[in-house]
Amino acid sequence: MPYRRLGRSGLKVSLLGLGSWVTFGGQLDEDQALACMEAARGGGINFFDNAESYGGGEAERLMGRILARAGWPRHSYVVSTKFFWGIHPGVNTENTLNRKYLLQAIEASLSRLQLDFVDLVFCHRPDPTTPIEETVWAMHDIVQRGRALYWGTSDWSADELRAAYEVAERHHLHKPIVEQPEYSLLHRRRVEVELARVLDDWSPGLTTWSPLASGVLTGKYLAGIPEGSRLALADFDWLRATAQDPRAIAITRGVVELAAELGCTPAQLAIAWCARNPRVSSVITGASRPDQVVENLGALTLLGRLGPDVWARLERLAAIPGAQAS
Repeated sequence: MPYRRLGRSGLKVSLLGLGSWVTFGGQLDEDQALACMEAARGGGINFFDNAESYGGGEAERLMGRILARAGWPRHSYVVSTKFFWGIHPGVNTENTLNRKYLLQAIEASLSRLQLDFVDLVFCHRPDPTTPIEETVWAMHDIVQRGRALYWGTSDWSADELRAAYEVAERHHLHKPIVEQPEYSLLHRRRVEVELARVLDDWSPGLTTWSPLASGVLTGKYLAGIPEGSRLALADFDWLRATAQDPRAIAITRGVVELAAELGCTPAQLAIAWCARNPRVSSVITGASRPDQVVENLGALTLLGRLGPDVWARLERLAAIPGAQAS
């Protein structure tokens, strides 16, 4: 397992991480989730990603029970959580990054996770209604108080990131060290075009999510939406449009065909493509079974095995419309 520094920090995270979105929020029981985390740890994964909103707090509770049950040394793993959506109704508890919410949310998350601190805390989305200075100060104070070791952002625009860095620089505050954007062969523009200048100027690490575009790139939706799959869930209506988009279908068919030629799975090829980007610190993968974790780990073997002709073929297949990839 390769380990990469998270931006300009000294923290190193495994090139593949294990996320808890969807699976820990309702699909897995405790034994199944423990088996997935043990398989990940056995493969060298040290980064486990979570969020307050996943399962309305249940994903954090489940991960907390697993970590307590497993008894792994605290220094041996990295845990993250994220705040924005909230899990309690109210004007100061939903869709906000105000100081009151953030300082209370971190305490509640730590209680659910049964931890004294998280390694990473993310602003899960930007909040246009709260002054960026208030949010940056609150995140600085969370780190300063030892409730988190580092902070970052998720799906922030280049302008929002630049504003956060400038506030932190002006007041000598803890800066965000990581951004968590969606990144896959179907979703390249944010990382490779929109954030390119910010990545050059400030060098945040990237912990990217949905390398398989929620399973679309595995090819399992080419013949329709199977019963019991993620896209069959009621909360995932918004993803069905992606699965049925002509461009997505063409790219997915190309990935499936190339994977067959190479003797790997489409998932492994798609994950390896994300991991090949040197700006990416960790590719967050998901799994509902230990064998899926093992399959995902197999993507790492492709990094040193595939030649430039394969990567060039993928570049042509998934070219960014109207822009040249950086």
